Amino acid sequence: MTDTSIPAGTRIGHVHLKVADLDRAIRFYQDFLGFDLTARYGSQAAFLSAGGYHHHLGLNTWESKGGSPPPPGTTGLYHFAVLYPERRDLAAALKRLYDHGWQIDGASDHGTHEALYLHDPDFNGIELAWDRDPAEWPTGDDALFQRQPLDFANLLAELDDPNTEQYLPTLTRYT
Repeated sequence: MTDTSIPAGTRIGHVHLKVADLDRAIRFYQDFLGFDLTARYGSQAAFLSAGGYHHHLGLNTWESKGGSPPPPGTTGLYHFAVLYPERRDLAAALKRLYDHGWQIDGASDHGTHEALYLHDPDFNGIELAWDRDPAEWPTGDDALFQRQPLDFANLLAELDDPNTEQYLPTLTRYT
């Protein structure tokens, strides 16, 4: 009998999203989340990257130009995750969003990772996350994917910026 499990080193390489307005989507992913534009094909498609990879995000209007998000109660993308290498990077992402006036939809400390949840202008769900070292992950039958409040003050303290305290009153509604 052969092993049919996917190899442990497998990664998801990129996400390709249908968007209604390419310029608006590029602006969000570039300015609000910090991705770099690697290629653009007129008003139809664009590819964005973090750190020089060919693309982490593909955006297109091939079947969706001027379209609206799927209504509630339909199937489709729940969210995709952007995994930051350092906790400080997640804190910087939160600050960048708030500096641009973009609100998050929720946040959690899952034990294995800390996560911020939001949507893009086309209402595609996004999880911004930082993984703890696996040696620190909780153990037990129901240990994975706990849902505890995220400690925003502790997260923003990663930035060593006293001005981040201004975000805390707004963020407390997610705890």
